[in-house]
Amino acid sequence: MTCAQLLLQLLRDTYGVDTVFGIPGVHTVELYRGLEGSGVRHVTPRHEQGAGFMADGYARATGKPGVCFIITGPGMTNIATAMGQALADSVPMLVISSVNRRDTLGRGQGRLHELPSQQQTLSGLTRFSHTLLDTQALPEVLVRAYTIFRSSRPGPVHIEIPIDLFNAPATPPAKWQPPELYRAAPDPRGLATAARWLHEAQRPLVLLGGGCVDSPEAACTLVERLDAPTVTTINAKGLLGEHHPLDLGANASLPAVRKLASEADVILAVGTELGETDYDVVFDDGFLLTGKLIRIDLDPEQLVRNQRVSLGLVADSGMSLALLLEHFPQPLQRGGRARTAQALAALGLGDDPAFAPFVPLFATLKEAMPDAVLVGDSTAPVYAANHLVSQPAPRRFFNASTGYGTLGYGLPAALGAQLARPDLPVVALVGDGGVMFTLSEIATAVEEQLPVVILLWHNAGYEEIRRYMDAHGVERLGVDIRAPDFLTLARGFGCLATHVDSPAALAEALASRPKDGPLLIEVDATQWHRNVA
Repeated sequence: MTCAQLLLQLLRDTYGVDTVFGIPGVHTVELYRGLEGSGVRHVTPRHEQGAGFMADGYARATGKPGVCFIITGPGMTNIATAMGQALADSVPMLVISSVNRRDTLGRGQGRLHELPSQQQTLSGLTRFSHTLLDTQALPEVLVRAYTIFRSSRPGPVHIEIPIDLFNAPATPPAKWQPPELYRAAPDPRGLATAARWLHEAQRPLVLLGGGCVDSPEAACTLVERLDAPTVTTINAKGLLGEHHPLDLGANASLPAVRKLASEADVILAVGTELGETDYDVVFDDGFLLTGKLIRIDLDPEQLVRNQRVSLGLVADSGMSLALLLEHFPQPLQRGGRARTAQALAALGLGDDPAFAPFVPLFATLKEAMPDAVLVGDSTAPVYAANHLVSQPAPRRFFNASTGYGTLGYGLPAALGAQLARPDLPVVALVGDGGVMFTLSEIATAVEEQLPVVILLWHNAGYEEIRRYMDAHGVERLGVDIRAPDFLTLARGFGCLATHVDSPAALAEALASRPKDGPLLIEVDATQWHRNVA
């Protein structure tokens, strides 16, 4: 058995990998020997950045690490942006790459795809980056990667294999089984203190982040027992179910929720960074917590970032929620539902001029595709959806407006989500500016016969940056860009495409969407605003 064959066997049989994303190259052909007929599906994007975003979408939709096979040098620098997004949002991603021969590493000989140090270049975008120098170390390196994914704060892991090792003999470990791994439990004394503070609180507030998405029942039951208004961040959307009476949504940047936060005497923050893109998208440092702050996170460094903490517990979010529940056998009564309803009424999101035009858009989507996974780029409908949309379950709403905030994410990530969840419809929410970064992935959607709806919001340029320039007295430059004919381009890829400008036209387009391929729906933003005004 060769090193490449052992790698494929371990990924498939030990770690349950069923899909890999990658573009073959002369340095990685040996990775593909035996892939055909192995039961592992290979998906070919049209750019390595697309491979990374597809793996990201696959991982967010399932909780399983997305896996990529990537070529040396430019392949790795191409995927680096996607790895940055995954790192920022704690998304598990395994990137297997080639690297030049062991005897040439670091010698600057001008070899094909050579970097001075590929491992060093990628190490800042990963939980760890490792150069394999011995085939017998492969099982150990893989188990280290999956330990990060399963029992620590996840993120991208990069393993590079010199091209002269792919065909090197490798001995499969005898009866190899990965260890059973359990995440850290909270310290009982700290948990008891946290429970006491929450019992004594008169105006509690709960903040739930993406670290909680695998524990919806415990999260929902706990906030109900606490009778506490609850912020569910963008990556935690759907955690409490749809339209829960204690769910404030991802609205921590808006005045009514900030008022609740500043008045709260005890705040429980679980699995959340308390970062800018969830709590301060207006960028004024106005999310202030003056009460006792209890933080629970797998990452000890995270406990002391962004807000002053009163009590920190290094622990798994789901386990902590379940153990906290034991301290609250009966529901408390603190007027939480009334406080939540009052705050939501004060927000008046449906009547807010910034959000109102998108209310009929998401109502139409919900009626036609009630179970859809919504995957977004950085674009106007996504910014609105962060505040407006409620989902029935977690892992059905994610986008690139959080964390790293890259453009081009929405389309390929939606394809990854559709591959991961063929049982659910998937919608990619993209803009005419951002979609140009990865438009070529329509070809992948057609080739793989993925029935993704690509909802393209066409507002003739970079609208968010236009407004930002206007607000800061900067002359518009580089934002009023010329767009191509998206319908012609989509059809050239073999993708059905249509143009809409009203909720009725959108409903009609969705009703006739294909089941064996993508549909691009271009929404004329200017006409849409006029028709729904």
